[in-house]
Amino acid sequence: MGRRSECAALDQLIAAVRTGESRVLVVHGAPGVGKSALLEYLEDLATGLRALRAVGVESEMELPFATLHQLCVPLLDRVIALPAPQRDALETVFGMRTGTAPQPFLVGLAVLSLFSDASESGPVVCVIDDAQWMDQASAQVLGFVARRLLAESVALVFATRHRAHQLLGLPELEVSGLTRADALALLESATHVRLDSHIRDRVVAEAAGNPLALLELPRERTVTQLAGGYGLLHSETLPTRIEQSFLHRIAALPEQSRLLLLIAAAEPVGDPALVWGAADRLGIAPATALDEGTERLVSFDIRVTFRHPLVRSAVYRAAEDAERRAVHLALAEVTDPGVDPDRRAWHLAAAAAEPDEAVAAELERSADRAQARGGMAAAAAFLQRSVLLTVDAERRAERAVAAADASVRAGDLDAARHFLDIAELDAHSEYLGARAHLVRGRIAHAAGFNNEAPPILLAAARRLEPFDMALARETYLLAWGAAAWGAADADSLVASSTAIRKLPVPEGDPRSIDLVLEACALLVTEGLGTAITTLRRAMDALVELPVPEVLRWGWAACGLSPAVWSEQVMIETYTRAAEVVRAAGILTELPIYLASLGAATSLIGDFATAAEIVAESEGLATATGVPLAPYTTLILTAMQGREDEAAPLIATTIEQTAAAGQLTGVTTAHWAAAVLYNGLARYAEALAAAQASTRITQLVVSVWVLPELIEAAVRVHDDEAAREALDRLVDVAEAADTEWSHGILARCRALLADEAADELYREAIRRLSNTLMRPELARAHLLYGEWLRRQSRRVDARGQLRTAYDMFVSIGMAAFAERARRELLAGGEKVRKRTIEPSPDELTPQERQIALLVGAGLSNPEVGARLFLSPRTVEWHLRKIFTKLSITSRRQLRDALPHSE
Repeated sequence: MGRRSECAALDQLIAAVRTGESRVLVVHGAPGVGKSALLEYLEDLATGLRALRAVGVESEMELPFATLHQLCVPLLDRVIALPAPQRDALETVFGMRTGTAPQPFLVGLAVLSLFSDASESGPVVCVIDDAQWMDQASAQVLGFVARRLLAESVALVFATRHRAHQLLGLPELEVSGLTRADALALLESATHVRLDSHIRDRVVAEAAGNPLALLELPRERTVTQLAGGYGLLHSETLPTRIEQSFLHRIAALPEQSRLLLLIAAAEPVGDPALVWGAADRLGIAPATALDEGTERLVSFDIRVTFRHPLVRSAVYRAAEDAERRAVHLALAEVTDPGVDPDRRAWHLAAAAAEPDEAVAAELERSADRAQARGGMAAAAAFLQRSVLLTVDAERRAERAVAAADASVRAGDLDAARHFLDIAELDAHSEYLGARAHLVRGRIAHAAGFNNEAPPILLAAARRLEPFDMALARETYLLAWGAAAWGAADADSLVASSTAIRKLPVPEGDPRSIDLVLEACALLVTEGLGTAITTLRRAMDALVELPVPEVLRWGWAACGLSPAVWSEQVMIETYTRAAEVVRAAGILTELPIYLASLGAATSLIGDFATAAEIVAESEGLATATGVPLAPYTTLILTAMQGREDEAAPLIATTIEQTAAAGQLTGVTTAHWAAAVLYNGLARYAEALAAAQASTRITQLVVSVWVLPELIEAAVRVHDDEAAREALDRLVDVAEAADTEWSHGILARCRALLADEAADELYREAIRRLSNTLMRPELARAHLLYGEWLRRQSRRVDARGQLRTAYDMFVSIGMAAFAERARRELLAGGEKVRKRTIEPSPDELTPQERQIALLVGAGLSNPEVGARLFLSPRTVEWHLRKIFTKLSITSRRQLRDALPHSE
């Protein structure tokens, strides 16, 4: 009734899947609006197809991969056929084998392969109801899978009250209330009594088109109450009123029936054996408990399912505390500790009426297992509950520190602060207090780059020195990183660097962190010339840095990579670190790595990849509530010359980050403005922005902005400012001694040279041609062409300017392209303004990546494993690649990609 458009959308989805396409849909709307009914319609449409179903359960949200396990159980016999790394990952997270926590992306790839394999024998329809209650690990994996389904005959449909961040951006179908006419018809069918028109209109208005409300609200009212409007509630929200209707029906049931419903509500899996086992322990007999009224509320079949999620919540909330504890204890007793120790521990915790050390210890072990499976949010939940059940104050403080640390890593900063307060109140040892101090600093840092975190972390490092020098050294690095990359706090940066240099020299060969610490301190106290050798050794160590160390302090160290002026090192370091942190699910730190990777990707001219990174980073920042300046968007839009977007973003970022103490955001925004206005040939504005950027002590940006300052100053005839900036650049660029640094230096020297300008421009082009820095190379051609035209060497100028123009258009740098075009016009050449849009025959970045890997001899499964795609999706992409390149076989790819080496 009244769902024609929604049903049509589902009709189209199933039709597409039947023809071999993949489809993803997020069905969302208020409780009771009809999402579950639409899923039933979908499953009816899918007759003859393989259907997989899972239901999110509120009480199971802390158990990692619980929803995913429900969905994949019918396919577990196919796991053996997966590639070994994928098979091991899936078996580990499902508890089928022991092992270290696998990367969630590897789990996602395993599920993608599993679905792809299942679809070989026919289309597969996956339905996840109550997706708002999926555990975080399942949501992350299924979101990953949803974004990579392409050429498989698989439908993935979520029904949810509200969209989790993992599902944002996926195709969606909003289910709203019924129209007035349909609502009136449904109400009339449910009441079987003629209502006064005013009362009828009031019921329809208050139900807001919600079908379940229209069916349930009148159900417990007498004919006279309905006819006259008595008994209709006002104060509660609509879900509460619907739930109240269920409560009236539950209250009328016999005691044993109510208790049976409570067991079913408390048992999240819906396992009839567990429900009846617990019922038997509580003396409940099926013959007496299965009342006629229970059949309208719950169904006992292969699974125990409630008619509606609000029935489950109504049953559970209506029970007395003692009843709930008794039920959870019974469920714990019938849950096999060898098969499902974590769910058993959770039931025991819910059954505890007072602190219980045995249960607290069991929860602590569950937290360890959750972390081993990659479930950081679950680990935090177990530890939080463990704290509340601990009697001994010192032990409670230890667990509270662990709970706070896990909470901040899972992105729940409010919970982290709460448990840290408990730890600091109960801690009596200086060591435990120092560890709590460290977590306090991590919270301050996770809340956004600001000037609060560096001194807290520095103080924590000093407190830790007498007890744990290794941890103290890591904490000094965190303090240094917070000052260098976030707050741009000169005082804290110098203080951290000075403290690091006073640390005793470790025995034996230097470890990665030892090299990084030495490089950090030397860079600040002595300069790049003294630090460069140690810095390069540190960068070599970072590439192979073990995962645990990346997770502990990698973000602070990886920020050093731009200081060596090697784009390959920078991209490689940031890419690996982002993959490691993303895999570990540490969402509060991932945006930091993505911001760095996105900016680096923009600098080499890969704007499409940078835009993808922006989308992921913004989604994460929104989901975690961690404010972070839009570093990638700033530099990307500036390089693209999109003034309408870049200028207001720059202004807003400067205002907001200055207020928050995120001075790196301020200096980055000014740098972006300098790039933007140089591209637009508004040099006075570019000079002012560049000078503002250099006034803030930021180890990388305040140096990278110098070429912008020099170019703008020369154009406005401020040679003094240009030469002063060049002197600073010479010290850094010569110390770095890379093709990138020497190329930039030669280009800037040429701007201030007379007779040597020609040779310096040629050197800049030669050196930058040996790098990935295509935008910088294009700008060298532009500046050389501008100089040649002013030297009346028009023919030579046209060649350089044409090269620059073509490169800018290819990269997507519209403002610089227009600047080159104007120079060409001024030189007498006719130039048609080209729209910066990719050709339909041009390979996308992903297609090019696939083509390169296949051309190098990798199989489809190997390419899929590398790029997190299914083999069928790789094959689908290859067909498009072959068409675009006008080739017919894999062997032809190498010749068709002459620039792939």
